[in-house]
Amino acid sequence: MAKDELPHLKVDGFSTTHPFSTPQSGRGSFRIAERVRRTHGRHLLQQLNALTEAAERRIAEQHQLSVEIPSGIYIQFESEPGFELATESLGREASGIELLSVIQLGRKQRRRCVATVFVPEGKLVIFERLVRAYLTSKPGDDPEKPRHRELLNNISRIRLATLRALWTDDPGLYPKDRASAVWWEAWLRVGDDREAYLKLFREHGAAMGLTISPSSLRFLERTVVAVKASIDQMARSMFLLNCIAELRRLKATADFFMDLKPSEQQAWTNELLNHIRWPEADAPAVCLLDTGVVRAHPLLSQAFAAGDLHTINPGWGTEDVHGHGTAMAGLALHGDLAEILPGMGPVELIHRGESVKLLSKDGDNDGELYGDLTREAIARAEIAAPQRPRTVCMAVTATDDRDRGRPSSWSAAIDALASGAEDERQRLIVLSAGNTDPKNYDDYPHSNATDSIHDPAQGWNALTVGAYTEKQEIDLAKWPGAAALAPRGDLSPFSCTSGRWERGWPLKPDVVMEGGNLARTPHQGLSDLADLQLLTTHYRPNIALFDLMSETSAAAALAARLCARIQARYPGLWPETVRGLVVHSANWTPAMIKRYQPTASRSNATTLLRHCGHGVPSESVALWSASNALTMIAQADLTPFEDVKDTKGNIVRFRAREMKLHALPWPIEELDALGAMQVEMRVTLSYFIEPNPSARGWTRRYLYESHGLRFDVKRPLETDMDFLERINRRARDEENRRHHSAGPDDGWILGPQLRRVGSIHSDRWRGSASDLAARGQIGVYPTTGWWRERPRHQRWNSKARYALIVSITTAATDVDLYAAVAAKVAAAAAVEVR
Repeated sequence: MAKDELPHLKVDGFSTTHPFSTPQSGRGSFRIAERVRRTHGRHLLQQLNALTEAAERRIAEQHQLSVEIPSGIYIQFESEPGFELATESLGREASGIELLSVIQLGRKQRRRCVATVFVPEGKLVIFERLVRAYLTSKPGDDPEKPRHRELLNNISRIRLATLRALWTDDPGLYPKDRASAVWWEAWLRVGDDREAYLKLFREHGAAMGLTISPSSLRFLERTVVAVKASIDQMARSMFLLNCIAELRRLKATADFFMDLKPSEQQAWTNELLNHIRWPEADAPAVCLLDTGVVRAHPLLSQAFAAGDLHTINPGWGTEDVHGHGTAMAGLALHGDLAEILPGMGPVELIHRGESVKLLSKDGDNDGELYGDLTREAIARAEIAAPQRPRTVCMAVTATDDRDRGRPSSWSAAIDALASGAEDERQRLIVLSAGNTDPKNYDDYPHSNATDSIHDPAQGWNALTVGAYTEKQEIDLAKWPGAAALAPRGDLSPFSCTSGRWERGWPLKPDVVMEGGNLARTPHQGLSDLADLQLLTTHYRPNIALFDLMSETSAAAALAARLCARIQARYPGLWPETVRGLVVHSANWTPAMIKRYQPTASRSNATTLLRHCGHGVPSESVALWSASNALTMIAQADLTPFEDVKDTKGNIVRFRAREMKLHALPWPIEELDALGAMQVEMRVTLSYFIEPNPSARGWTRRYLYESHGLRFDVKRPLETDMDFLERINRRARDEENRRHHSAGPDDGWILGPQLRRVGSIHSDRWRGSASDLAARGQIGVYPTTGWWRERPRHQRWNSKARYALIVSITTAATDVDLYAAVAAKVAAAAAVEVR
């Protein structure tokens, strides 16, 4: 082993658990409209009274159809333009009143918030009581602040909800012809009996003329099915069945199949085969969910066993008849063959391949939920080889970018699969970010910002991969006057981004890999020349052995390959840890820094993250430490929340429970000896969340994520107790509180506000070695999520596991930081054994 290829250090045992509660923070500003109380209250009462007659008529129809689930009506609350609704106060679960969806309509200053609520039979009176309490003053009440003012002042209109009120997708996609049948995603309520709601919708929906897919996706508070029906049919089912909570347009998949030039180089293939050392049968695998794989290709046959080729439809077979899956397989196994063939040195393959045919031809999966198909595809591979570590790689995406970061049924299914929400089996899933519209290539690089990442790549737990490029060289004798469109090291023209997403959604992509480039030619305009693409395996090896590939599909295959190689080198790492190492190893290229200038402003840094993620991963950094660049890995868990009981044993509230303090085996003496020399520390925290994808405003009570975790690092001037007190209110001694302040924590590239979104947080600190010597403690603590805010699901005492990755890097070559830390790790292990 070379001196600069040292294994990363596992430091799981260097942590302690502490009781934890979050410091107090302000709620933030919630604007309340000014109202004349008596006039406004009477106006609301009139609207509620007008609902009564229509409600009685609809409920009478429901009684004739079913007694299996509660009868009731859908009502819609609309805010005053420019104001929000206190949506969390609209849902009253104890009374069966359920907040179904929250949407925003209109532009900023005139934007209206619209909330749709299901009200069971006889419960409309609850809202009437709220309004009457608002109109009535009790002794001691402030006349300027009547009861329920925050909820009622901002409501401008209450009415029966139409089918359109349940539409939470892009408004422009709502069907325009009432009579024509289209495919919908119906997000169903689950109530107290999920199966009863689903059965009612299937049986009576079919009787009403709805075509309902036999497959379904099940989330915490929703069941999703695909339905083909007209607007009129769906509206009638909504009023009679009381099952629907949200409606969206069913997604179509992208057509990635490319007509590329083959290269017949049989002699080169034979030479490469002489240099390959093939992987063992039990090696980790990249599992491709694509168009199948042609195993007969000589560069694939010994890494893809016949028993590892699967399909979700036995009628399709497992072979690739389009080329995309086999091209992905070549990149996922070997990388870019154009970089391997010229050198022709020894090639050691330490991972295998698997394939599940998810697509055959256009139209095969019409009316199917791709989240359910993805789940089935992964299950087929796991059943065949249950003990094999694998990286699932999928470059199939929706054809549009309408979600803008908002969870879909497909992306939420990805998050559920990764987190092990259903079976407690965590999974590593790599997704392509999706490709920009070819019509917008001429607008590069602005087109990267305007074309958003495609579903399901907004998934929180997935490793989402965009594309950058180093491809520049063009054969000018063949293409005189041609020039590469994207500069070397910049974002590829094909890569979608999260540049237009709203705040709060993850910063995607997570990383970027080589995805090829375009050329501007004098006579043909923009062209995808072979010089600027990646070389891979062809699906018809009897005709051509080499094929070309580019775009984010190629980038995703390369990222999956890196993940599998990490799994092979470090067999005990969790999926969360492998994902964390890929991000941890990434850096921005000079071209990215030049374009986005992240140090100039927080806005610039955000733009860089939303376009390029954390940069380009380095395989050597992901796999190895060095004497002056060491990486420590800790895998741990904590219980984020707990219940609080009164003296009678009744649960009265929920709160944060514990945090972890990692006192790492820090090279203090060695860093002190370097003095003022500049060093870098990088910290990455990676974990998976359990999703709750119902679109009810994503507010505190209806958060998508089950929990959040954050990290903080001890500052140079803090004592150990100062650090613990700063991040942990429960640790403060109220009688002897010290008012010591460590001051601002300068030196971070991103800072705590920018790095906090999503479920992977990575940042770099740069400063003097002597300052870093005093920073050997890192706290990991929880933030809120639906595990705490939705107690009816009894998940508040669930454990959350995470990976904490910490690196120290110095330019000094005469210091051995690695040996100093390795000695402390070995000493601690010896003490533990004794």
